[in-house]
Amino acid sequence: MGRRELERLSREELIELVLRLQRPEKTSRTSSKPPSTDRKERREQAKPGGAKPGHEGHGRTLSPDPDEVVAHRPGQCSCCAGALAPDLPAEIVSVFERIELPEVAPIVTQHQRLAVRCPSCGARVVAPVPSAAGGTPFGPRLHAVATYLKTFQALSYERLQAALADLFGLPLSQGGLMNLLRRAQRQFRSGREAAVSVLRGAAVVASDETRVRIEGSNAYHWVFRSDEAVVHHAAPTRAASVVREMMDGHRPAVWLSDRYTAQQGHGERHQTCLAHLARHVAYAVEVSDDPVPLRLQLWLGSVFSLAERVTDLAASTLSAKRRALERRLSEILTVPSRCDLTRDLQAKIGRARDQLLVFLDHPGRVAVTNNGCERALRPAVVQRKVTNGYRAMWAAAGEADVRTVIDTARLAGADTFATILKTIRA
Repeated sequence: MGRRELERLSREELIELVLRLQRPEKTSRTSSKPPSTDRKERREQAKPGGAKPGHEGHGRTLSPDPDEVVAHRPGQCSCCAGALAPDLPAEIVSVFERIELPEVAPIVTQHQRLAVRCPSCGARVVAPVPSAAGGTPFGPRLHAVATYLKTFQALSYERLQAALADLFGLPLSQGGLMNLLRRAQRQFRSGREAAVSVLRGAAVVASDETRVRIEGSNAYHWVFRSDEAVVHHAAPTRAASVVREMMDGHRPAVWLSDRYTAQQGHGERHQTCLAHLARHVAYAVEVSDDPVPLRLQLWLGSVFSLAERVTDLAASTLSAKRRALERRLSEILTVPSRCDLTRDLQAKIGRARDQLLVFLDHPGRVAVTNNGCERALRPAVVQRKVTNGYRAMWAAAGEADVRTVIDTARLAGADTFATILKTIRA
């Protein structure tokens, strides 16, 4: 805004402009910005990590089946210096375990084709080509280890190459690693198709997306989540067409997401992620003296408290509490205010009003936040920050397939590496 435009403003407009410029920047606590964007001084004021006062400590669980047990028995009495026979009854007073990793070296099996001369006719007979000679020289466990380190530990090709060489003595080129990972990822396609099929029959579906770099361009990593399946999907766009293609005409009873337009209209009803709204309200409470944001914050606190015990309350009780919450919200949204942040909040929450308490109609089946999807997306965000994206679309799509199979298996308590190895061996 130039000098002439400023001179045309009224006194009230100038005051409002100055107040806006004095507002603090938004942080991860008061917006959807990630914690990594917070200023250093904000992070220094954060609560220290580690156990909180009163937290009950937990020790490492002892192995139920140790490889070796060494019993340390006293040989002499510390009181009278008498000898203690080795067959005296004893009791265990303490246990200490020492754990070590064995040296890991690749097992190389060399297949040699031999030729012999027939003593009867003199013909030279060559052994048939063994099945091991066809395809890749690398076994399924090596494929599984490389897939695990690349996908779930966010190693770049260069760092993965170094890890395999330093830890296992396996010198592989980056091109060889790329081919190895591509072969492994193909094994996850059928599992991904099964997860998509389950998703398209789910009654409640949640979705979210995050930005990634693919082939040097901006793209998006999507995640769709139900009670029985988690589907990851790499796409060049953030548009609603991605959701329509994924769901293939299926409209679940409830769709859970934030207020982004492309995420709207895909279910019979929609539950808005209240955590997103709570962060916007927290910012208004922090920078404004208007009482309305604080009332909204208290209202959201009541909703979160009700969500924690929604399965413990009778239907009549839930109905009564819902009416009370709706009355309180109506009063808050109709309060006149001169604060632009308050008016924006009132308008935003008013537009989403029919999406705030949908979870009460599905006790225990619909969450009030989209934290499940956000947790599923977090590894993709870490991968983006560490490796700066994917060199090719096949790599992004293949990694999404791997994450789909693993995250779906995790819903049933399956182990990550065991699932990878089982899928590759199939």
